[in-house]
Amino acid sequence: MEARIQNALISVFDKSGLEPIIHQLSSLGIKMYSTGGTADFITGLGVEVFQVEDLTGYPSILDGRVKTLHPKVFGGILARREEGHLAQLSEFDIPAIDLVIVDLYPFEKTVASTSDESTIIEKIDIGGISLIRAAAKNYKDVVIVPSQAQYQSLLHLLTTQGGITQLEQRRSLAAAAFEVSSHYDSAIYQYFAQLTDHSPAIKLSVSPGQPLRYGENPHQKATFYGNLEEIFGFLGGKELSYNNLVDVDAAMALMAEFQGAKPTFAIIKHTNACGVASRNTVLDAWNAALAADPVSAFGGIFITNTEVDEATAKEVDKLFYEILIAPSYSPAALEVLLEKKKRIILQLKAYPKVHHSVKSLLNGVIQQDHDLHRHDAGAWKVVTKIAPTEDQMLDLYFANQCVKHLKSNTIVLVKDGQLIGMGCGQTSRVDACHHAIDKARKFGFDVSGSVMASDAFFPFPDCVAIAHEAGIHAVVQPGGSIKDQLSIDYCDEHQMAMVVTGIRHFRH
Repeated sequence: MEARIQNALISVFDKSGLEPIIHQLSSLGIKMYSTGGTADFITGLGVEVFQVEDLTGYPSILDGRVKTLHPKVFGGILARREEGHLAQLSEFDIPAIDLVIVDLYPFEKTVASTSDESTIIEKIDIGGISLIRAAAKNYKDVVIVPSQAQYQSLLHLLTTQGGITQLEQRRSLAAAAFEVSSHYDSAIYQYFAQLTDHSPAIKLSVSPGQPLRYGENPHQKATFYGNLEEIFGFLGGKELSYNNLVDVDAAMALMAEFQGAKPTFAIIKHTNACGVASRNTVLDAWNAALAADPVSAFGGIFITNTEVDEATAKEVDKLFYEILIAPSYSPAALEVLLEKKKRIILQLKAYPKVHHSVKSLLNGVIQQDHDLHRHDAGAWKVVTKIAPTEDQMLDLYFANQCVKHLKSNTIVLVKDGQLIGMGCGQTSRVDACHHAIDKARKFGFDVSGSVMASDAFFPFPDCVAIAHEAGIHAVVQPGGSIKDQLSIDYCDEHQMAMVVTGIRHFRH
């Protein structure tokens, strides 16, 4: 559905980048309405502009707090281009406004530059945000440009389409407008939450579009959309960052595999598990998980499926970490853990109910079902002449739970319910295999008698040969290669056991 721009309302705080748009609007004969400084700017360009106060019959009042909040402005924006609404516009002499160009007072910059409350409050935009929402709501008839980020898109539409826009173009700009308004409102909410000492709400915001300090790196902006309060109780520490959230998501996905299992501890670094262990007590589980890689554990995310007691808290507290997650903590444990104010302590209420994963790429978005497959070891197929022992099967199952949550290509070594070595994110599965063995040995583990898991099939017998030479005698893998038999034959020739799951857990 096409719509022609005939009248435009322009009211911006920052005039940067506006000049070519003004000239293009003028060349198309589009009538412009504006306020205060923006009107002066347009006049300075030698372009005719009509003052909003002449339209409304009211001047800007209350030190500029009220300029555009009037039926003659919002009526022109919100009117549907249909008989009844158009008749009312005519009756009250209201021009239909087809284009709104507006930005918002720089609230976040003001908060960052001063602590003066009155100065900050004056930078809460009322008219601008109302104009953005009104125009975006009526996107079927109105073009909304909510920030400088959309100037080039608008200029392209004006120069190539002569002031005529398509419905999909207007809808896309409306989506950008609501993103701007959501981010702006969230920034204001954060400011007031800090004033009223609602710190847990800041850490685990329910509000849509909560701005984060930054993204993966300080030069990247980031926003969180969601409700963390459904899954966590915030007990102490600093604000969660973008990287924290990504790592916590990986930690939760891994520990979900061990719901209902005996005490298990996992250590996550850069979304990969560098230590996982199950033991009869939470303290033993912690010590075993840490032993797998005490170097990488520094600054990691720690998570367990059982209550943290005082003895465990004292051991955990010896090492610097970003976040500790547990379903509960003893009072004595909390007393120990909360002494270090910047370490984030989260109480797990419920595991996330994630059914799909979404990722943006190539000017679009891809979505897939989340990898929620839970294995039944009884359904696995033994493909070698020798079957794994009962103890080996327990370790193979444990290894497969771990390998599912590491970046591909991945190899995991497990011995007695403890991850002792892993190679992940390698371009070659052979490299991953060498890395896992070398890492285990580096931290003093004897890999002889351990089991090996692979996240994807073996196209050649090279990995099982490397495993055999290291003293590994049981392997689990998904199978599915047209050359599976080569690895199976090697195992049979060297008295190794191999189990095939039929399910690949590849993670890009």
